Amino acid sequence: MKTLQADIVIIGAGLTGLTMAYYLKKAGLKVIVLDKRDRVGGVIHTCNEDGFTYEAGPNTGVISSPELVQLFRDLNLQFEVPGAASKQRWIWKKGKWHALPSGLMSAIKTPLFPLKDKINILGEPFRRKGNDPDETVAALVRRRMGASFLTYAVDPFISGIYAGDPSALVTRFALPKLYALEQQYGSFIKGAVKKSKIPKSELEKQVTKEVFSLKGGLSKLIEALIDNMEEQDFILPVSYVSIDYKAARYYTNFIKEGEEQCISSTKVITTVDGVALPSLLPFLSPGILNQLSGIRYAKVVQVVAGYKHWQGIDIKAFGGLVPSVEKKDVLGILFPSALFENLTPKGGALLSVFMGGMKRPDIIEMPDDEIAGMAINAIMEMMQTDSEPDLIRVFRYERAIAQYEKSSGLRFSAIREVERNYPGLVLAGNIRDGIGMSDRVRQAKTVAEQILAETKV
Repeated sequence: MKTLQADIVIIGAGLTGLTMAYYLKKAGLKVIVLDKRDRVGGVIHTCNEDGFTYEAGPNTGVISSPELVQLFRDLNLQFEVPGAASKQRWIWKKGKWHALPSGLMSAIKTPLFPLKDKINILGEPFRRKGNDPDETVAALVRRRMGASFLTYAVDPFISGIYAGDPSALVTRFALPKLYALEQQYGSFIKGAVKKSKIPKSELEKQVTKEVFSLKGGLSKLIEALIDNMEEQDFILPVSYVSIDYKAARYYTNFIKEGEEQCISSTKVITTVDGVALPSLLPFLSPGILNQLSGIRYAKVVQVVAGYKHWQGIDIKAFGGLVPSVEKKDVLGILFPSALFENLTPKGGALLSVFMGGMKRPDIIEMPDDEIAGMAINAIMEMMQTDSEPDLIRVFRYERAIAQYEKSSGLRFSAIREVERNYPGLVLAGNIRDGIGMSDRVRQAKTVAEQILAETKV
């Protein structure tokens, strides 16, 4: 068996693994990254086809951490931030789109919420904070804001972020910043006001919470990371990856082109999903592995529809979300061509229709033509067009988004126990620390800094 040597092995060549590898290699460590795919980048994948530029994975990120800002600076990249259209978010109610309120007058006039809940929200700063650490997002919103805000604001918001069920997601895990506002300040409103007055560093001031892409697509971020690596830093595609732990060293066994190989290292970082951990870490106890892998994932389908000549409603928004109560086949429609330039031929439009999620896991099992037909029907109805798209592509994500439910507490405890008992083993990825691109970069840089603090380079 061929045996290689490395300081650190990283399992997974997605954004998390690549960012870690970039910072660790930059500091002088020997890093090898493994992945089952034949390309790097994980779910981030920009496609160019027939005059359209579209994402076969996440469409945008959010500038929500100093670590993401720092990574872009380190790579000499620029955020592509959309204009005013991105501030508009639409909600589908009773056969038409309505803009989410963006100010006092629009909040007063919106038909999304009844008058009693609009008045009720004024009392939010004076309500007692919750005392249930496992309170769900749905329960929190009903208690502090009212049922209609859950139905026509938070439910579709959760569909857009988690493709999940607000009655199953636990606030302190799924929306930790929101949970902290209530627990630390007693109110969302009071907390937001007080936090806005806290002095910020120069880097923190760049955390604008705006959505972003890059000119040419999100794959440009992956390409920039790869440009700082070398070919020998990657081994892919690989299969049958399994890690042994002996005498304070880790032995990562895998098959590459039919050949059994092994990498000996003092540290291993996993960035895979929880379902993959039992086969990857067989030396852990069954009880611990059950806690690590006991995580549900939303099954999501994305349908990309490209129109060379758009003949529907004027698209000037980030996208539209569909509340569960409306009983539609789609979770929402994103409008990439309204956000970023040069994604379509002149006069065209690019739409991304999202379907499935925790409430409709059956959709992912449907054939492509049926899924495409459902998406086109939704576009025709909601976007008021009779035109068929010139481009239609269906993408399935079997384990798209980790659901931070009540079991997350046990999983986080298990992760801490494993890392304590097995020095040099780091369990990272979307099983902890959030699901967004900014979360992934923050985790990657934090882990890299911790490793470098422990390592003499």
